[in-house]
Amino acid sequence: MDNACGRLASWRRLGTSTRSFGAAFLRWALRLLLLPLVAWAAAALWFDGPSSHALAGTLAALFAATALAMLIVPRRLLRGLLLFAALFLVVLLWWLSIPPSNERHWMADVAELPYGQVDGDTLTLHNVRDCRYVTETDYEARWDTRTYDLSGIDGLDLFLCYWGPREIAHTILSWDFADGQHLAISIETRKEVGEEYSAVRGFFRQYELYYVVADERDVIRLRTDYRGEDVYLYRLRTPPDRARQLLLQYVEKLNGLVTQPAWYNALTHNCTTVIFDNVRPIVGRVPFDWRILLNGRIDQMLYEQGVINTSLPFETLRERSHVNEMARRAGQDADFSGMIRSGIPGRPPPPAR
Repeated sequence: MDNACGRLASWRRLGTSTRSFGAAFLRWALRLLLLPLVAWAAAALWFDGPSSHALAGTLAALFAATALAMLIVPRRLLRGLLLFAALFLVVLLWWLSIPPSNERHWMADVAELPYGQVDGDTLTLHNVRDCRYVTETDYEARWDTRTYDLSGIDGLDLFLCYWGPREIAHTILSWDFADGQHLAISIETRKEVGEEYSAVRGFFRQYELYYVVADERDVIRLRTDYRGEDVYLYRLRTPPDRARQLLLQYVEKLNGLVTQPAWYNALTHNCTTVIFDNVRPIVGRVPFDWRILLNGRIDQMLYEQGVINTSLPFETLRERSHVNEMARRAGQDADFSGMIRSGIPGRPPPPAR
């Protein structure tokens, strides 16, 4: 009997010990899960805080130390979590309140804000960029006013531009018109004089959002000839009427940015996510795919969905869609857009209604 009681007591102690270990493990796991929030808020204070680096650094370090103390020191985790949540909320509300601006000393290639006017089937776009480059940083910034016949939209094309790892690319949409015009629109950062893009800073409130409305000889040659990027061109299945709706959606956004600037964000408001933000009001819900974020593989996604030409194996299509050599041959030719499309796999037929 005594042995049985002893064994029962041992099992109870083991059960209590196991539960205590499990509870401790969960508490520390929760703390670890909150560390990214601590890191993000500290970085936000560092990058977006006071212009004085010393003061910004002090605030970031003070926040990190205080937040960690709230999560680790209190014996009651709930009390520490509530204190941390309050502190984090203060930083988040401050960060969300930082206003973007159109009044900065902008670089010449983003100095003018494009905007448009629609009169029936006629679209007039102001500040269409058509830079003339000597090098990537030595150029003459030129801005045109151009008119487009919306009833003459033939289709929509997608450029993918790679500057490094194949998982990430820059995306550019271009509208194809029956009169031979092509209108390229690229979602980018609006940089100030002396400012360079930083992938890390792109996650914070460092750059205003900018729509580069441009001649393809500008925005594509800049990448093929002067930045040494690999550029691929895909003809999309998008019907002309839907391409028209999307262009008008873009024009609405352009005009909105003139009076109400917005922030660029490398995760939530970048060259690809903004495209889908503009597509959703037209087509409705767009199913999430990881390749929208790792957009260097978005051509593979579009191939699987039949949005681009599927008459060729994907790797063959990709190889034949590379336009760098054709862009270099075309140079400043007036038919630049037609020349880079020579030999490119054609546009798939629109979906049956």
